[in-house]
Amino acid sequence: MDADAALDLSAIPPMADGRTAADHIADIEARSHAERVPMGNGGRMMWHVWGAEPDKPILVLLHGGGGSWLHWVRNVLPLSRHYALYVADLPGLGESDSPDNLGDVWSVTNCAKHAMDALLPKDRRFDIAGFSFGGNIGSHICTLYGDRVRSMTLVGPGGFRMKRLARAALTRLTRDMSGETLVAEARRNLEILMVHDPKSIDPIALHMQVVNSLRARTKSRGISSKGLLSDVVPTLRTRVNAIWGEFDSTAHPYFEEREVFLRAHHPGIDLRYIPGGGHWIAFEGADAFNTMLPDMLSKPTD
Repeated sequence: MDADAALDLSAIPPMADGRTAADHIADIEARSHAERVPMGNGGRMMWHVWGAEPDKPILVLLHGGGGSWLHWVRNVLPLSRHYALYVADLPGLGESDSPDNLGDVWSVTNCAKHAMDALLPKDRRFDIAGFSFGGNIGSHICTLYGDRVRSMTLVGPGGFRMKRLARAALTRLTRDMSGETLVAEARRNLEILMVHDPKSIDPIALHMQVVNSLRARTKSRGISSKGLLSDVVPTLRTRVNAIWGEFDSTAHPYFEEREVFLRAHHPGIDLRYIPGGGHWIAFEGADAFNTMLPDMLSKPTD
């Protein structure tokens, strides 16, 4: 987006090879095919597509709250070896236009579904993996697609009406902050919510957090706080999987409550943990995640 060009990102340290995080991200993005697809309300939804050979199974990735495709930056290239990978910027986030109602789950869902109807091959089934808020939206999308969705994988799912530990308040990033302040507050927010080990915060994570936070319009945190995932998960008729980091800040130490709920409604659920990681497990535990998700999806469905 043009507004991003004016951001002062100079306080983000360089990568180990001397390149900027922006350069590294641009290299990954350049290997994709980007499409802005109509989403039914006059706006367009941004998608990046990697590895879209017709013989590969289709996997749709939906990012977390306040995010963009960058939540999957460590996953898209490894996963695209196995899948035709369709990676969203959800409505009102990243480079996508806004839904009609920034605080309504169905407004976001219906816009995303309209775009998926236009983008995905109409004669193919597909899997969805959704991180945090993306698991909430993905589950709602599943209710509209019936058996075209092979499976729904919840990754650090946000939106349950269940206990969670209190945490420090996140700082709202604003465009009038200095570059140093943006990076310092982005690091603090990542430590509070997204990662378990502060050492896992690299320049790409900082870049992602700054840029995504300043783009975000959809009120994903408010939608998730309504606990709507607790209502929609019991209605799903597709196979459900779940992945958490061992220390996910949105669930630890109350995983048992979530496990009992999920197994009650989906007895065959494949539910796994990645040791040592936090909420953004697809980034912090990328190597394990990039092996685990294909293994889950390789299981036959009815």
